[in-house]
Amino acid sequence: MQEWANQLCENRQFGSKMTDSKYFTTTKKGEIYELKAELNSDKKEKKKEAVKKVIASMTVGKDVSALFPDVVNCMQTDNLELKKLVYLYLMNYAKSQPDMAIMAVNTFVKDCEDPNPLIRALAVRTMGCIRVDKITEYLCEPLRKCLKDEDPYVRKTAAVCVAKLHDINAQLVEDQGFLDTLKDLISDSNPMVVANAVAALSEIAESHPNSNLLDLNPQTINKLLTALNECTEWGQIFILDCLANYTPRDDRESQSICERVTPRLSHANSAVVLSAVKVLMKFMEMLPKDLDYYGTLLKKLAPPLVTLLSAEPELQYVALRNINLIVQRRPEILKHEMKVFFVKYNDPIYVKLEKLDIMIRLASQANIAQVLAELKEYATEVDVDFVRKAVRAIGRCAIKVEQSAERCVSTLLDLIQTKVNYVVQEAIVVIKDIFRKYPNKYESVIATLCENLDSLDEPEARAAMIWIVGEYAERIDNADELLESFLEGFHDESTQVQLQLLTAIVKLFLKKPTETQELVQQVLSLATQDSDNPDLRDRGYIYWRLLSTDPVAAKEVVLAEKPLISEETDLIEPTLLEELICHIGTLASVYHKPPSAFVEGSRGVQHKRLPGSSGSGESVESPDPGSATATEAPPAVIPSQDLLGDLLNLDLTPTSTTGPPPPSSGMQMGAMDLLGGGLDSLMGDESEPPPVPLRTDTPQSPQPLHQSPSPPDHSPTEIGGDLGGSPAMTAGFGAPPAAVPPSFTAPVSGGLDDLFDLGGGVGMPVSVYVPPKTLWLPAMKAKGLEITGTFGRRAGVVQMEMTLTNKAMSVMTDFAVQFNRNSFGLAPAGPLQVLTPVSPNQSIEVVLPLNTVGPVMKMEPLNNLQVAVKNNIDVFYFSCQYPISMLFVEDGKMERQVFLATWKDIPNENESKFQLNDCHLNSDAASSKLQGSNIFTIAKRTVEGQDMLYQSMKLTNGIWVLAELRAQTGNPNYTVSLRCKAPEVSQCVFQSYEAVLKN
Repeated sequence: MQEWANQLCENRQFGSKMTDSKYFTTTKKGEIYELKAELNSDKKEKKKEAVKKVIASMTVGKDVSALFPDVVNCMQTDNLELKKLVYLYLMNYAKSQPDMAIMAVNTFVKDCEDPNPLIRALAVRTMGCIRVDKITEYLCEPLRKCLKDEDPYVRKTAAVCVAKLHDINAQLVEDQGFLDTLKDLISDSNPMVVANAVAALSEIAESHPNSNLLDLNPQTINKLLTALNECTEWGQIFILDCLANYTPRDDRESQSICERVTPRLSHANSAVVLSAVKVLMKFMEMLPKDLDYYGTLLKKLAPPLVTLLSAEPELQYVALRNINLIVQRRPEILKHEMKVFFVKYNDPIYVKLEKLDIMIRLASQANIAQVLAELKEYATEVDVDFVRKAVRAIGRCAIKVEQSAERCVSTLLDLIQTKVNYVVQEAIVVIKDIFRKYPNKYESVIATLCENLDSLDEPEARAAMIWIVGEYAERIDNADELLESFLEGFHDESTQVQLQLLTAIVKLFLKKPTETQELVQQVLSLATQDSDNPDLRDRGYIYWRLLSTDPVAAKEVVLAEKPLISEETDLIEPTLLEELICHIGTLASVYHKPPSAFVEGSRGVQHKRLPGSSGSGESVESPDPGSATATEAPPAVIPSQDLLGDLLNLDLTPTSTTGPPPPSSGMQMGAMDLLGGGLDSLMGDESEPPPVPLRTDTPQSPQPLHQSPSPPDHSPTEIGGDLGGSPAMTAGFGAPPAAVPPSFTAPVSGGLDDLFDLGGGVGMPVSVYVPPKTLWLPAMKAKGLEITGTFGRRAGVVQMEMTLTNKAMSVMTDFAVQFNRNSFGLAPAGPLQVLTPVSPNQSIEVVLPLNTVGPVMKMEPLNNLQVAVKNNIDVFYFSCQYPISMLFVEDGKMERQVFLATWKDIPNENESKFQLNDCHLNSDAASSKLQGSNIFTIAKRTVEGQDMLYQSMKLTNGIWVLAELRAQTGNPNYTVSLRCKAPEVSQCVFQSYEAVLKN
């Protein structure tokens, strides 16, 4: 009828006189108008259809927020389907219409008391998803009721809602006591409620790493294990992940937990299997290896891991990445399962490469024949990348299993005979490594290698072949001719080949001096006079000087016996491996990186370690407060390039500025990234630096070597060469991990309540203490650039004060500096101002102002700073430690009442005591000196000849440190007690006390 009427109106308009009013009228009311009308319809079905249309429009991205009041009116219904749709709309638009969303609160509260448990759960779930502060206040009462609801479905939904509410307003959740209610739910009779409570507490605990929310004890663990058997699969994962954070008291408890977790290994869901494997791998650390159950457990772990490899390729890859970690930690688990890692023809390349890696890790004398036959087969495949990896794998087998070396060399020679170019080149690179592992054993193959010299076109293969010729020059009759053939196109070669060629010809000269004088003269001339590459030129000068002044010394240096290469150079560093084992089944185990390396944000990331792996029976996560066991240094393994972090990717330009400040967040310790993980050490870039054109004065031309000319005026230290013959010139600095100080637990000192009545005793401020400059970057490690420096705080600005000294032969310009992420966000406040070029033997003083708005990541030790400095020659890396006192701000003096309340508020276990010896200052002089470094004395009291100073200081990131300094008259030894909500900083603060008072 309505459509007919509209049509009639249209027909009449055509017949009437046309006026401008047509622009202001429309016959079609519009989609929103029609939906509005339908939403207000009296018919329930029409109303439901209208809401469905609204949701459909919302889903495809149309803005239907104008219908908010009309949709909210539809909430008053008993129809569960319609209610779900309305709630879905509310979740989407409540944030953009917060005032309108409050209209729905009454309906939510009413629905939370509905007789239907599905509606009660739906209401509390939706309220938790609406992230509007005004609504959260009204959510508390319904949520409290739902947490104690008689229906388990409602309780489990409410448990998750607590975690969502905590994310919106953590303080509200704590004030309302929801966390305690959540802990009570762990004892719930329904397993799904237990699982959701564990999931919610784990989520909240992640954002508060120091809080003991999940207070795991044998009783709680027993409840979780009981619930484990009856949960859904995702509930089981939550519980297993929670169990993995528990440290059993002894091996009996560990075995008991393992026995109850083992049935999960046969679960159909691969995530449950990996979570169970994680728990078992961790608890196995506490089982004695001679225990029968230990052997049984090893056998039980293999089948589920093998089963994971029958899934689709993506799941296979995840399983393989996890198996790679497991095999590195416990190869005995899968030592009899080699065949399942053999590559299938239809495997994707990423699965093939991962299987190949695991095959090498499992290779042993027992299965090497099988492995080699398989690898030889792979080397005839069509996929070039895979073939290259297969050939490399044969070499790794030779290095790992000594008994198989001969068979591996024979296999590689067979592959060389195929004359396939890339196979030949990979084989030569691999044989070079075998020669280094087994010197003077397989040199009979050199003749075969030399036959393929002309076919080599890849830099790595050419460099490997040149190394072989130089190393075994005395056994190759025409070694000089072979090397001379490479010399013809010297300038067209890559730097890697040029450096290797220079070293090989010098080796040849030292072995056959009479026949190769012209050749060595030619290569030295090419390297020193005709090359723009500073690495090549410096090495050329080193060799030339050695040869011309002391050929015997040259022979000792260049022909020195080389260390054998290790059998496994690609193992993950042990402490990182321990952490990754604790993260099996997560992204960290797929990336092979700790979570702190890729999880951004303000949440602290806990470093996890396996129990008993640090030399004691205690877990690193819950150390004994009374002991401080020094961990043994892990075996030296060449670290993965991934550990270099961001420092090697810095964009170092002369006009570099600091990055944008991190997202603003509260300054409480729990919300900071300071508790996150950092680089354990700073290592040099193993990759080859690109040649940098550099103008210098032309050095004196080398004379024929037999004439022993006087060398040019360059001392050995001025020529920043590398005597070891390594192409990489950037040296690395390893920052040794600082010993973790023991936690001291002490009662609060008596008499603090009397602080209000005490005199100040604050001395006059003195000048800020600035430590003397120390050597940060030696010239030998930085191609002639020497950097000494210190840190200071002047007029409220943190400064890095450096002396740059040029000990090289050439002028240095274009300086820039950049910092890696660090514990307190230190970053340059502007570019490094070196206004004039630094000539040879010239020093220049530079002051670099710093700010604290850079990216934050916890370092070890806490005050470690990793720096990259660039100039026209190269980029250099070093690490140094700054005194934490330069981060004490000027407004760090607390009011007395606040001091007293804060001291009492900080738990006793956060107090650390230190002894400061040989300090010959009275308390007033000490107070005055400390005030110069922004350590403020709040009050002083004297009891029985002992002065007690109560002091406060505030760090740039808002962390307060409170101190009590005790000084006995006539006794040069002070006692310093420090309290802080972030006890990690106490050791550094004490070091500042020591530095200020003793200097």
